Amino acid sequence: QVQLVESGGGLVQAGDSLRLSCAASGRTFRAFAMGWFRQAPGKEREFVASIRWSSGSTWYADSVKGRFTISRDNAKNTAYLQMNSLKPEDTAVYYCAVGSSLCSGCYDPRVYDFWGQGTQVTVSS
Repeated sequence: QVQLVESGGGLVQAGDSLRLSCAASGRTFRAFAMGWFRQAPGKEREFVASIRWSSGSTWYADSVKGRFTISRDNAKNTAYLQMNSLKPEDTAVYYCAVGSSLCSGCYDPRVYDFWGQGTQVTVSS
């Protein structure tokens, strides 16, 4: 089993920044990619960003491109999501996930094997 713990969420104003962290522990298998997803009340979980663990290649949803940056620290088994210029529509519970399946872009939540418990991000206008 792999445990993922997100942190860094909170309540901010529009235009502010937050950095989310996702620390992996346990049987850290050969992860292929780590992704961030979010789910707002009454909406489906949606892809935010992903990163290939070995190469560092990244992908982003159009809604966050240019504002969010995903990164990872291999030595710490930790991924980050730097969120700048936050908007009220970014309000959601943010989840990190890790998967070992080969994927291009890794947009599909079904390719991920383990999920964190989520961290709330609330952006006020």
